[in-house]
Amino acid sequence: MTPDTPDPERTRERADGAEARPEREQPPAWPGGPPGWPGGLPVPAGTPVTAPGADPLAGHPGVVTQLPGASPASRRSAGRVVATTLGVAALLTALGAPLGLLWVWAAPATPVRQTPAGAVYATTQPEQPIAADGWFSLLTLGFGVLAAITLWVVLRRRRGPAGLLAVTLGGLGAAVVAWQVGRRIGLSTFQRLVETAPPGTAFTKPVDLRAGGVDWFGPLPLPHGNLLLAAFGAAVTYTLLAGWSRWPSLRPEPEFDGGWPPPAPGFSSAPGDPPAR
Repeated sequence: MTPDTPDPERTRERADGAEARPEREQPPAWPGGPPGWPGGLPVPAGTPVTAPGADPLAGHPGVVTQLPGASPASRRSAGRVVATTLGVAALLTALGAPLGLLWVWAAPATPVRQTPAGAVYATTQPEQPIAADGWFSLLTLGFGVLAAITLWVVLRRRRGPAGLLAVTLGGLGAAVVAWQVGRRIGLSTFQRLVETAPPGTAFTKPVDLRAGGVDWFGPLPLPHGNLLLAAFGAAVTYTLLAGWSRWPSLRPEPEFDGGWPPPAPGFSSAPGDPPAR
């Protein structure tokens, strides 16, 4: 090779005679990256943060709006979750009214008799108050279980903590409404007879709870006893359904139903077999 022919392996010399290192190729830009992003070049000092290259997200507002909590769409989605939770809880609470009517129909009233000292039970140690508590417990517990299953099936896209909160609050509200509706049916007639009936008059006392109620701590109500059974049944059932779900997100996800791709030429699945030629 003559001296006039450039040698790619020979180190080039500068004009002052000093050796220069071979030039390195600059790394290519990130493949598939958005246009305008830096391709590995350093950012000069003093570059404005809004200049392209200073911030990888600068000039790409569409990427920023896709971050969680940065877009109005995410706020609208959170608002829909809150509205759905409150709506489901209110609907279940309203269903407590027919539940209370069912309780009155199933539970027996307690017979009483008027005496000069006031109304007393017609029999010693009556079983009707115990039956009223038992029927209320069974009905509200079953209501909570059915409400959780229904909510799990109907609101498939809203499964999660919001659904658990909605069905728990709704079960508690439904139990309180059922108790108040059931105990007030016939209560005014009973009170009038207690005040005005002559001695010896026989009548019945409306159903009421003896194993549950609401205590007040100032302005804060605190339900207790079998008023909590509907919320308990709903929370346990919903949690069990979530634990048995086959989807990590609890929501239905598309499943892969295609076959495996064909093996590459020369691939052998048996251990120890030489590859096919």
